[in-house]
Amino acid sequence: MHTKELIIEAGRTESQYWKDLWRYRELFYFLAWRDILVRYKQTVIGIAWALIRPFLTMIVFSVVFGTLANLPSGDAPYPILVFAALLPWQFFANALSECSNSLISNANLISKVYFPRLIVPTSAVIVSFVDFLVSGMILLALMAWYNFVPSWRIVTLPLFIGIAFAASIGAGLWLAALNVKYRDFRYIVPFIVQFGLYISPVGFSSNIVFQRFPQWGWIYSLNPMVGVIDGFRWAILGEESNLYLPGFMLSIGLVVLLLLSGVWYFRKVERTFADVI
Repeated sequence: MHTKELIIEAGRTESQYWKDLWRYRELFYFLAWRDILVRYKQTVIGIAWALIRPFLTMIVFSVVFGTLANLPSGDAPYPILVFAALLPWQFFANALSECSNSLISNANLISKVYFPRLIVPTSAVIVSFVDFLVSGMILLALMAWYNFVPSWRIVTLPLFIGIAFAASIGAGLWLAALNVKYRDFRYIVPFIVQFGLYISPVGFSSNIVFQRFPQWGWIYSLNPMVGVIDGFRWAILGEESNLYLPGFMLSIGLVVLLLLSGVWYFRKVERTFADVI
């Protein structure tokens, strides 16, 4: 009987790295499925938490920005305007939290077994995407409650989901790699998430910024999540949300830069993970 042997030679793991990502795809499935089961089985309220948190956030933002501040939302109900932004934002925020701790929480696996370390943080993004899908049920319920029918633009939503994935993975790779070497980043990530929520157009429309403060539009668009959120609203709200193309292109360009630089830096320091962790 002939058995296959895997021989790891100097330099071989580098040349075969991207092929190994496919060869170790079952590990990717295992890590993602394991974290999903832990997320929903070992909690008191389980899957309901993925619904309660964004729902309560949507109510607070609708009251503060829609009722008290009386900010415009076009003809779209303000709760739908908010939730169309909460979906990509919470996906991004959860991905940052999951990715930043993913390598540390899998330290035993990383220090003992060879596999492309890129699998670990990317599998963590899948866990956040499951929360995204669950939270999407609230958006469907809101549309039914307000009798809101999306336009044909809704077919472009998978494109913007892909952009949200790129932003989440890019930022997640940076934080995952930095957290291995500088453990203080586990305290910085919650601040990044909280601060990012305030400077992202979650509770308000980007049109307000571009119309009232046009001179600051390009600085505002330096936030990669501006393009992601505006894209979601453009797809979901249809004619009720106008896409400011220059700002959108700037944000998307930064998402691409974030993804490419994240992969580059992660690969640069990846070989040191087993020693440092």
